[in-house]
Amino acid sequence: MSKWIKKDDKVLVIAGNNKGTTGVVLARRGEKVLVKGVNVRKKHLKSREQGKPSQIIEMEKPIHISNVCLCDEDGKKMKVKFVQENNGQKALYAVSNGQNKLIRIIKKAD
Repeated sequence: MSKWIKKDDKVLVIAGNNKGTTGVVLARRGEKVLVKGVNVRKKHLKSREQGKPSQIIEMEKPIHISNVCLCDEDGKKMKVKFVQENNGQKALYAVSNGQNKLIRIIKKAD
C-alpha cells in the first residue's frame, strides 16, 4: 500500500514518536516521505554575516513510508484496493462497509 502514497495525500502516522498524528505529504524521496507537522526537529544556524544573529529554525524531517498509511477526512485509517477496470484504467479505491470510494486514477486507458 505504501507505494500508492503520493504528494498532497492525507496520511496517518502509525508508528514512531508521532504515532496517531495526521498530516499532508509534502514530498516523497525514495522510501521516505516528508509530512507536514510530523517529525519536527530544531536546527541551529550560525550567522553567516557580521551583524546578523544566529537562529534556531524548526523543520520537518522525513520518516519511512512504512510508518504512515492513507487516512480519510476524519483521520481514520483507510483500507485501499487496486482495481483494473474494464476499459483498461487502473484505479485506487477506499473500502469501507463494503462500499468502494474512488481515490484516484493511477493509469489511464491507452
